[in-house]
Amino acid sequence: MSNNTVKVDVWSDIACPWCFVGKRRFEQAVARFDGEVEVEYHSFELSPETPVDYAGSEAEFLAQHKGLPTQQAEQMLAQMTELAAGEGLAYDFGRLQHANTVLAHQALHHAKAHGRQTELKERLLAAYFEQGLNLNHVEVLADLAAEVGLDRDAVLADLAEGTHLEAVRADQEQAIEYGIGGVPFYVFDGRLAVSGAQSPDVFVSALERVAQESGQPA
Repeated sequence: MSNNTVKVDVWSDIACPWCFVGKRRFEQAVARFDGEVEVEYHSFELSPETPVDYAGSEAEFLAQHKGLPTQQAEQMLAQMTELAAGEGLAYDFGRLQHANTVLAHQALHHAKAHGRQTELKERLLAAYFEQGLNLNHVEVLADLAAEVGLDRDAVLADLAEGTHLEAVRADQEQAIEYGIGGVPFYVFDGRLAVSGAQSPDVFVSALERVAQESGQPA
C-alpha cells in the first residue's frame, strides 16, 4: 500500500442485505474519489446461532429472529428487495437459503491470503442474495472460490482443517473492541468510522477527510 492510499476496513456479513447495498454505494464513492483506496473485509456474524441447513423461509427466519409476525417480515423483505434494485441488485428472498456464515468467512480469509478477497466477497453476496445458492456447504464455497481464480482443492483443505477460523474470531473480537453492533461498518485509516450503508456522498466525504488529514491529495 502506497502512502497516498486510503485503507478502509469493512466489517460485514454475507447474510446481511444492507452489506451488499453498502458495497455498491461505497464502490460509487470510490469511483468519484480522486485517490487510491484499499479495502479489506473483516468477519462479522449477524446470527452465529443459525443452524446449518435452516429449513424455513427467509421471512420465517426474520420473523423468528426479530419477534415479528411473518407477514410483517415479508413486507420488510419486499421493501429491501425494492431498495436493492435501486442499486442494481436483484435480490430473490424466495430462493434464498439462510446460511450460518462462519464457513463463508473462513473462505474469505483464504481468499485474502491469495489476493482474491474482493472478488470472492462479491461472488458470495451475489450467490446468496441473487442466486439462492447454499453457502452452508464447503463444496459450494469451493466452487465459487474457483470461479474467481482460487484453487478449489486448497479451499476445501483449508475449510476442512479450519485453517482460518482463528482469523475469523480475531475479526469478531476486534469488532467487539470497536463497539460494532451492526454491519456494514467502515473504518477509514483506523481513525474514522462510518456505520451503515450510507449514501455515496457520505463515503466520499469520509475518504476526502481522511486523505486531507493525512496530507494526501483529495
